Amino acid sequence: MLKIIGRITSGNVMKPLWAADEIGLEYEQIDWGGSFGGNDDPAYRAMNPMGLVPTLVDGDFTLFESNAITRHLCAKHSYGALFPEDLQARATADAWMDWKLNAVNPFMRHVFWGLVRTKPEDRDMEQINGAIREGIRIWSMLDRHLEGRDFIAGKDFTMGDIPLGPQAHRWMMLVKDRPAMPNFDAWYQRLTERPAYRKHCMIPLA
Repeated sequence: MLKIIGRITSGNVMKPLWAADEIGLEYEQIDWGGSFGGNDDPAYRAMNPMGLVPTLVDGDFTLFESNAITRHLCAKHSYGALFPEDLQARATADAWMDWKLNAVNPFMRHVFWGLVRTKPEDRDMEQINGAIREGIRIWSMLDRHLEGRDFIAGKDFTMGDIPLGPQAHRWMMLVKDRPAMPNFDAWYQRLTERPAYRKHCMIPLA
């Protein structure tokens, strides 16, 4: 059976868990990292040299990096659906998966850690507010991309939506004073209608 190692409150662990449930895979989720510890365990480091979560164990094959794990699961078990057969749709999904790492992660790190994992008296509100302004600019790019599209790669839900989903939910929960982004908002609403998204991503922020 597949094993997905990592605590469920990690945005990165949410990705393969969501993908696996969308596909209908059987898997074992193992709490690891954060308050569970284990990141520096030598046996774990042998599977994941970064010592982060998640790690996938697929038989005798192990894989780290959440986007790579998501791609692997979709390519192996959902070719032609979550992993698009059409090369242009696949490339579009790939591009926005990478965009999330380079564009969304930097500002969301400050928003999430600042508002969720930092005591109110210790928060750097100048930094947090600056990150929110940057977030508005960055999410506006996705809003423009989604014009005329239901999902990242077009009319169908694919692997391209999965990395962005957890961060989109955190943004919507944490930043209430934000400009309307009709395409982004409609896309997020579509995600909330998916049972696996609600199960793995729409959980209390921690």
